[in-house]
Amino acid sequence: MTRLVVVGTDTNVGKTVFSAALAGALGAYYWKPVQAGLDGETDTQAVARLSGLPSARLLPEAYSLRTPASPHFSARLDGMTIEAARLAPPSLAPLVVEMAGGLMTPLTETLPTADLLAQWRLPTVLCARTTLGAINHGLLSLEALRRRDIPVLGVAFIGDENEETRRIIAQMSGARDLGRLPLLASLTAEELRASFEEAFRLADFSGDDI
Repeated sequence: MTRLVVVGTDTNVGKTVFSAALAGALGAYYWKPVQAGLDGETDTQAVARLSGLPSARLLPEAYSLRTPASPHFSARLDGMTIEAARLAPPSLAPLVVEMAGGLMTPLTETLPTADLLAQWRLPTVLCARTTLGAINHGLLSLEALRRRDIPVLGVAFIGDENEETRRIIAQMSGARDLGRLPLLASLTAEELRASFEEAFRLADFSGDDI
């Protein structure tokens, strides 16, 4: 069964909402290795609310850091150092792993997220906006993935429709356009599930590890 990684072009791109929809559709385990920021709802709590998954499918974070900042800095403020060995993905499947921030977000002073994913070599979904700037951010992120031989499952776009942005990113990168999750006026588990089912093909996410 599938183990997938969800990354974003940058922070607040919509990874958590997409991860909730994907994990719920797959009936998967969900894991956020590093949570940076504990004020308000955490990403795991948001996935619990939006995915419909039972609590046993929501795995505890390896690191829960207080400050909403880059993990390397948030960990320093908490008086700790993130250890890559603690970030090994569980062997449970199906599994959706949501990373923090963008691909080059530092987990430590010497370890960006992309280098950790190169160690894992799990199929990866890139979440990208459809707004202005998405083309540059998307193509740079896909180039970073490909340079490290990280298997790219495709791009999940998030936001209002922008056919040209989607077309040129797919054409120039060779990455598959998996679909687009629109911004929902009413973000509930039911609305999210229906929107995901309309926008994506579950078969595109349910293959074996590459």
